[in-house]
Amino acid sequence: MKKTLTIVALMLVASAAAFAQSKVYLTREISPESLVRIYKALGVPAKGRVAVKMSTGEGSNPNYLKPELVKNLIFEVDGTIVECNTAYGNSPADKKDDRNTSENHWKVIERHGFTKYFPVDIMDEYDEIRIPVKDQTHIKYDIVGGHMANYDFMIALNHFKGHPMGGYGGALKNLSIGCASQNGKAYIHSAGKMEKLDMGKLWTPEFIGNQDGFLESMAAAAQAVVNYFNKKQGIIYISVMNNMSIDCDCVDHPEPVKLEDYGILASTDPVALDQACIDIINQQKVTAKNDPTDLLKRIDKQHGTHTIDHAAQIGLGSKKYELVNLK
Repeated sequence: MKKTLTIVALMLVASAAAFAQSKVYLTREISPESLVRIYKALGVPAKGRVAVKMSTGEGSNPNYLKPELVKNLIFEVDGTIVECNTAYGNSPADKKDDRNTSENHWKVIERHGFTKYFPVDIMDEYDEIRIPVKDQTHIKYDIVGGHMANYDFMIALNHFKGHPMGGYGGALKNLSIGCASQNGKAYIHSAGKMEKLDMGKLWTPEFIGNQDGFLESMAAAAQAVVNYFNKKQGIIYISVMNNMSIDCDCVDHPEPVKLEDYGILASTDPVALDQACIDIINQQKVTAKNDPTDLLKRIDKQHGTHTIDHAAQIGLGSKKYELVNLK
């Protein structure tokens, strides 16, 4: 009898786990105040030295999250904006907007107004470190900016939008490509083939021909960053759905924005957060002012949701979520 009860109890626990849902908070208001409000709704206070990982934008890209929008949140947590250099260069006409050297990257950061308000740290300006990766299908470690070791807690402050290679950019991309050093970016993009950046070779079919491998490497690298901060003081994720071009903030001249701004979402689960953002785009109806068609085509063409699928498969988070609307 006791054995039967034990089996039933285990089945109930397994059933509950199978239907476990992560909470994703949503506010339709995009403002400095609502960013602070949704951060507090998560109930996970930032502790110690706080890194706020966000994109400060390519030189001529107008869509990045503006310092005036994020400043209240960063002041609230006494945070430092952290970035890493890019693994590509622009055309000769746009060299002033390059971010592939720290010298040029600092010029863009300053021009975009971030140094006016906050401390900013290019994490791979001087060095890089390797951190453990649980899923070693393609990459054996994650190569991140060396200054990551200086922080105890991370807020992944993401701008949700499209991306030319990943299909979309959200929490998982910000954690992986965003935190990777230049060599780390090459390692992820090449699905483990290139450990030291060679710009002349990286963007050739030989090194970027495995699209699913690249997406799976992003998921693995994202998990590495999450595990790294969970062993310290913690990590949370906030995504802003505004200025949603099919192109990333890393594109110097992005395609026009065809979607209306939607809101801000936040979670303690990056997989659930990205899935919620994707679901919102899928639910948009085509109108004269709001057309998700091009973004959905971009995501589908690049098999973008495979990143979410693989991240869930390796245990980074859950695709099941409960959407909690903040009043």
